[in-house]
Amino acid sequence: MAFLPVTKQEIKDRGWEVPDFVYVCGDAYVDHPSFGAAIISRVLESAGFRVAILCQPDWHSLKDIERFGRPRLAFLVSSGNIDSMVNHYTVAKRRRSEDVYSPGGKAGLRPDRAVIVYCNLIRRAFGHVPIVLGGIEASLRRLSHYDYWDNKVRRSILLDSAADLLIYGMGEHQIVEMAEALDSGLPVEEITFLRGTVYKTKQKERAYGALELPPFAETKTNKKAYAKSFLMQYENTDAIAAQPLIEAYEDGYVVQNPPAMPLSTEELDRVYALPYERTYHPMYEKDGGIPAIREVKFSLASNRGCFGGCNFCALTFHQGRVISARSHESLVAEAKKMTQDPEFKGYIHDVGGPTANFRIPACKKQKKFGACKDRQCLFPKPCPNLQVDHRDYVALLRKLRAIEKVKKVFIRSGIRYDYLIYDSDETFFHELCQYHISGQLKVAPEHVVPRVLQKMGKPGRDVYDRFVHRYEQINRNLGMKQYLVPYLMSSHPGSDLAAAVELAEYLRDTGHRPEQVQDFYPTPGTLSTAMYYLEFDPRTGEKVYVPKNPHEKAMQRALMQYTLPRNYDLVKEALLRAHRPDLIGYGRHCLIPPRPKQELPTKTQAGKSRGKPSNQPSPTKKKTIRQVHQKHKPH
Repeated sequence: MAFLPVTKQEIKDRGWEVPDFVYVCGDAYVDHPSFGAAIISRVLESAGFRVAILCQPDWHSLKDIERFGRPRLAFLVSSGNIDSMVNHYTVAKRRRSEDVYSPGGKAGLRPDRAVIVYCNLIRRAFGHVPIVLGGIEASLRRLSHYDYWDNKVRRSILLDSAADLLIYGMGEHQIVEMAEALDSGLPVEEITFLRGTVYKTKQKERAYGALELPPFAETKTNKKAYAKSFLMQYENTDAIAAQPLIEAYEDGYVVQNPPAMPLSTEELDRVYALPYERTYHPMYEKDGGIPAIREVKFSLASNRGCFGGCNFCALTFHQGRVISARSHESLVAEAKKMTQDPEFKGYIHDVGGPTANFRIPACKKQKKFGACKDRQCLFPKPCPNLQVDHRDYVALLRKLRAIEKVKKVFIRSGIRYDYLIYDSDETFFHELCQYHISGQLKVAPEHVVPRVLQKMGKPGRDVYDRFVHRYEQINRNLGMKQYLVPYLMSSHPGSDLAAAVELAEYLRDTGHRPEQVQDFYPTPGTLSTAMYYLEFDPRTGEKVYVPKNPHEKAMQRALMQYTLPRNYDLVKEALLRAHRPDLIGYGRHCLIPPRPKQELPTKTQAGKSRGKPSNQPSPTKKKTIRQVHQKHKPH
């Protein structure tokens, strides 16, 4: 085994005159199957093609992009495992200081809108050479889409990048089919027949039977047209049920073919058995390596796809709703290989995927008819056809626990607690608590207010409460002290200040004090992002309240951490604006006292003044303030 070539000399050492493909990527080179670039390049290699890797090229000149010269067949371009704009900016549009996909975690080694920048460099250096896009940034921007950072509707990234072809979704099938087509001598502009691809054309008739989206000229300015376009895209993400889509632009058309078929178990097994080095390239050792490998190096990818249907998640748009899963034999073989690594300490960090406890399709008919366009599998109630069954997952985990040198098998991917609580057989629930968590389990109720949960596509609070109650009972019966860490989200469409206050009351009643809070982040390809932009639900036309003002969003965020002294003023303002002054006071039901903690009297003074604040803090008081701030210092 060896890393794929990253220098001109390594090309020569392999006896190649020129690579078939040059893969340009915004991430550093990590040859591990948790990284899309590694999978695609190894799949191409297994099909007999020569691939050179060009990661994080300097975009300020043409020197790096010209490193290997013109490839025989095409350039492949991806931003990496994450959208470059999400990688660079927080939801508040502040520049991030770290990039875990770069050497030593250093930020700034890829440009904003990396796919577009890299393609423009290639065009400048090589003129008309085939360029094929892939990865999450391209996949979620394959047709017209709302862009949060520009706050406008942008056209297909295929046009902005001046690339020739776009591969969307999980690309193993179509990358090989594309390579074989180019290798046969077919011009890239004639590759219009592959599932899971988007292409450009001047001839509308080439897209036979395609559904017509509203033209971009309308979509970019008319919200009703955008709503129609988004909904048509959203409803055509299933490999079996989807139809081709065509979108008109001033100078031609962009056509999306139906998604590629999900990989079978046998195909997935072959992909994960390819000869990955399973770590980052040694050239990064001097910089401290690539931080992103730490969590995934000893993790197992068990499945793909997700029928959870959360409205704020882009998985449906990228991977689809139909589950594909690897065989037990494949996963056990990979786990045994892990145990031979000198760095392995006996702990498998995860056995999961988009949702860890989805190992089978939601229902039997999905394989034949695809996922329903007009129904969700779990929301608002579980579909009558839903198969709730954890037996396969339990059997897999038992096999992994039994491997020599394995001390513990953790599950750190998301667990769908609603799917879990719907299972009348509690074997997995018991074994999860007994063997697969370490002190705490992270789950994602996201909110507790019905009108917000409805916009999120999440189950009601009653389902979460049932789960919490049973989790506590099982751990008590096992004699284990283990906790739940709920992920909660502020400022999602539908969440006004009243809803944020209700969430804060829930946190008060449950005693949960979140160390970190998450604002809704409007990324391309999600129903929630469409609601954020439109301020109405594209499915129903119903008006949706959307918190967009930064100050209001700060108040909603502060309410989730109402005990922190630094949040006092924001919390008080939020409570007054929400007409909830009853929550300001000294009662057990109150969120904050009438004045900041810095102004509260010491216990001695409180006894003398019967709780009335002192106007002059004593030296003892100042010490108390300092301790409070140290205790609540952000991580």
